[in-house]
Amino acid sequence: MANPPQYSKDPTVDLVLPFCYNMGMMEQKAPRKKRADRNHIIYELRVPAGNYIGVTAKTESTVLKSVRARAAKHFYRAKTESKAWTLCIALRELADKNEIEIVVHEIVRGKADAHRREVEIRRAVRPTLNTDVRGD
Repeated sequence: MANPPQYSKDPTVDLVLPFCYNMGMMEQKAPRKKRADRNHIIYELRVPAGNYIGVTAKTESTVLKSVRARAAKHFYRAKTESKAWTLCIALRELADKNEIEIVVHEIVRGKADAHRREVEIRRAVRPTLNTDVRGD
């Protein structure tokens, strides 16, 4: 039969406790590998001055939220940075980001495949506001 626990004369202090200190508390885990198969969205932004084709990762809960967040980022950068890119110039003419029409073309799994498909769509659509036309 096991020995009963021993108690001190002070009723608030236990003398016999199982060792329970977390010895691995300071260990660093290896950083998680970044996903390579994330969904990417190929989208088109339409404004009165023209259209723009882009690709973004699906970072929000829905596809449309992800593209809206990306469009808002484009709009913010156009207003705050003095880039001479055609998209930025066109977005500066707008009063509000809600004036941007968003069209989702495709959802592609994997970054490399998404960028390849974006080039194909850019060749077919011929957007007027894309400055970087590598691969076209």
